Amino acid sequence: MSSTLFDLPAAVDSTVSAKRPAAADPGRHRPDEIDRWTYLGAHQPSWLARPEFAEQGIPLCVSHTRLSGRSSLPRATTSWMLDSGGFTELSRHGRWTVSPYAYAKAARRYHDEIGELDMCAVQDWMCEDEILRQTGLTVYDHQIRTIASYINLLCLDDELPWLPVLQGFTLDDYLRCVDLYDRAGIDLTLETVVGIGSVCRRQSTKEAVRIIETLSSMGIRLHGFGFKVTGLRAVAHLLYSSDSLAWSFNATHRQPLPGCAHASCSNCPRYAIGWRNRMLNSLPEDQQLTTLIA
Repeated sequence: MSSTLFDLPAAVDSTVSAKRPAAADPGRHRPDEIDRWTYLGAHQPSWLARPEFAEQGIPLCVSHTRLSGRSSLPRATTSWMLDSGGFTELSRHGRWTVSPYAYAKAARRYHDEIGELDMCAVQDWMCEDEILRQTGLTVYDHQIRTIASYINLLCLDDELPWLPVLQGFTLDDYLRCVDLYDRAGIDLTLETVVGIGSVCRRQSTKEAVRIIETLSSMGIRLHGFGFKVTGLRAVAHLLYSSDSLAWSFNATHRQPLPGCAHASCSNCPRYAIGWRNRMLNSLPEDQQLTTLIA
């Protein structure tokens, strides 16, 4: 690939009536819990230090937008991954307002001060139509910028666990993105895990399943961003890992759990853990076993 790759700029419905009762916590599926790598999305960075997540082996996913600017950081008791906050950045500004230098510096701080950091998502560029309208760029432009981000961040701090991301919309787009990485000297089959972007809103559709099946069959270990229950039921056996904040939206449409004093469980650790347990229990048994050995 030409050197220009490295020179790119761094780039609820309020009418819902009565809320349903919150579901009871079913407890863990079994002592060897399904995959340790189903990251639970967390709004509050303080959750990283809560003992119940470590005790139950639940890894968390926290966004850079929630961590940046904090004078003090929690010390993690459980594994976690850093989400770059890319969808928020591009939907609000049509570009990245955080430079790669600032992001790499922040990720290094999180790694050193919080600890237990499994992976850091790069500053990728989503390819949904609404984001393309915001940026005024093409899918190809977004793919090039996503790959440039991975290379830039590796150059800035190659000791951090950067997560390369595949972007696109159609299957051909994603295959082209694999090829673009390859032309830049990056064999994605050698990466520990690779994020797949721009599928979370259509994750249970036939097209999204076909995309994930194809990429998985190529030997690429995939991380699914923002996967919900329906999506995981379709492709959990094909993913190396995933993350989800869907529990919080789910909680806004239900009554608080018995014993909870807050008006909504949308920021409730007990609700989040119960939702994750129910989600894992709902996966077909063959997918649960496959995920265990992945």
